Amino acid sequence: MSFFSSFNGYIIYSPTTNKMKFLIQKLFVLLIITSFMSCNEKKKGTEEIGMEETTTDVLAEAVEHQTPKPIEPGTKAIDFNLPGVDGKNYSLKDFENHETLVMLFTCNHCPTAQAYEDKFIEIVTAYKDKGIGFVAISPNADSAISLSELGYSDMSDSLEEMKLRAKNKKYNFPYLYDGETQEASLAYGPLATPHVFVFDKSRTLIYSGRIDDTENPYIAPKTTDLIHTLDAIVSGNEIPTAKTKTFGCSVKWSWKGEWAKTQLVEWAKDSVSINEINLEEVDVLFKNGSGKLRLINIWATWCGPCIIEMPELVTIDRMYRDRDFELILLSADKIGRKEKALKILTKKEASNTNYIYNGDDIYDLIEAVDPEWQGSLPYTALVTSEGKVLYKIEGTFDPPELKLAIVEHLGRFYADNE
Repeated sequence: MSFFSSFNGYIIYSPTTNKMKFLIQKLFVLLIITSFMSCNEKKKGTEEIGMEETTTDVLAEAVEHQTPKPIEPGTKAIDFNLPGVDGKNYSLKDFENHETLVMLFTCNHCPTAQAYEDKFIEIVTAYKDKGIGFVAISPNADSAISLSELGYSDMSDSLEEMKLRAKNKKYNFPYLYDGETQEASLAYGPLATPHVFVFDKSRTLIYSGRIDDTENPYIAPKTTDLIHTLDAIVSGNEIPTAKTKTFGCSVKWSWKGEWAKTQLVEWAKDSVSINEINLEEVDVLFKNGSGKLRLINIWATWCGPCIIEMPELVTIDRMYRDRDFELILLSADKIGRKEKALKILTKKEASNTNYIYNGDDIYDLIEAVDPEWQGSLPYTALVTSEGKVLYKIEGTFDPPELKLAIVEHLGRFYADNE
């Protein structure tokens, strides 16, 4: 014998035994507690509700924007309206005078993308007068890029930084920014940078994939896929290959940027300490020999410009700390201000190596560091493992200039690690 009962919208089947009735009663209690907890969750404070809404928004965006797939050969080009580094907006119509259109999805920061920069500039130079148009699009949402992903670059992927890169490298093609809405990138579906799409006169896709088969700019590729495609177009021959895989950095979709924020939270948890250093140890510090590129900044708790520029130093450390690089902050304060120095370093999240000079004569420190240093703070020096000074400045440093000096020494490509 059995019966059905209804509770809170659930239909429950149960044999009519005392044991089963007891179990049902326990289940009812559990359901009541669950319902109460669910209701109670809705009454949490505004801070927690805000966090829930943020999480919900991120999840909703992720569901709405699933990672796309690259369009297939035979697909018509999708129109776009994107700002370029030259201040103009571009659409497909701006390239209608070209028989063929080469569209490259690339970016500033990716080591692989940077390894192909010069190659692409050369290709544009060789084919731009043969009826072929070129355009590059940066697909990345710069807000979704972690500082740790910038270890091979001096720039991220904002429009302003794209303008600087295009100017520095003398780009001979329009460079467009899609990081705000990513609509064009979602439509074309590149999964990595660089990814090239080639369209014929009717703007039908005839090639999708890599530029060539090696991301190492120091060796010759075995297969130059893009050049083979363009040569076939110019000569009127059949395209040798319509599609290849691409190797590079994943596109930084806006809805996948939470981990970049999480990393900032984790970095903020890192312990901060400060140790004393004597004159002889300062001399060793600048001779280096650590096997790493060493950035040394001398500061003081009473130095306003020192405190102002410290967050930028922390940013630089987070960019390059996973490579052969280290940041050292050396306080020129009197030893009695050690705790004050530590308090400031902790507030600025300076979890790098920190020292405070424990000598009595500050002029001894000045001479030990640099006989040319007049003694004003801050003082910054970039020193190779062999003790060669690549960059030094008395006073506040220029962040773009310093980052450029760092990355030019460490290298922009994965091949520089070999």
